[in-house]
Amino acid sequence: MAPYLETVKSFADVPITDAGVDTLAFLEAAQGVVGLFDLLGSAAFAPVQSDLRGNIAKVRARYDSHPAESSTLELLIVNEKGEKKRTATEGLMWLLRGLAFTCKALLAAQANKTEELSAAFTKSYEGTLKKFHNFVVKGIFSVAMKACPYRADFYAKLAADPAGGAPVPADKLNEELDKWLGALDSIVKRLEDFYEKGGHNKGF
Repeated sequence: MAPYLETVKSFADVPITDAGVDTLAFLEAAQGVVGLFDLLGSAAFAPVQSDLRGNIAKVRARYDSHPAESSTLELLIVNEKGEKKRTATEGLMWLLRGLAFTCKALLAAQANKTEELSAAFTKSYEGTLKKFHNFVVKGIFSVAMKACPYRADFYAKLAADPAGGAPVPADKLNEELDKWLGALDSIVKRLEDFYEKGGHNKGF
């Protein structure tokens, strides 16, 4: 075993070409965000994980049924555009929103070393997902924010080797996390622009 960030695919390793963001590599890296919520250690995050998993599955199903037309996320969106039900396009949009929420919270935590996670996640929620949620879902997220562990405990889990090896030094952990989050942030922004400019978010 190894510390968490060494066990998952980094967004920094997701290939991006002229044709767009590699679909399979992106989905593999997105699974790493799902697992990250396990480290937050509260059942209150189960709905967030379930949402991420469900949207990853929708994009993956489209890739499996149309691999040639879905090799990048941009191609997948364009190729699904003429269809009545754009399940993968909608699923990817919600996946990006969930990833943006997680990314912005952790970027804020990285930028302000004294801020507790509950504050970072609450602010991120208000700036990303909140406007899309109804009263019930807002309540679920409110409970999840309050269930965030202490910052020190979360970072200790991120650095720990489950097999009992030495934890990752803080400077190396911060460097890896910054790289992971920076690449995720850039992919999310790229695709949000793509949705916006192409009008692919209409109707969702």
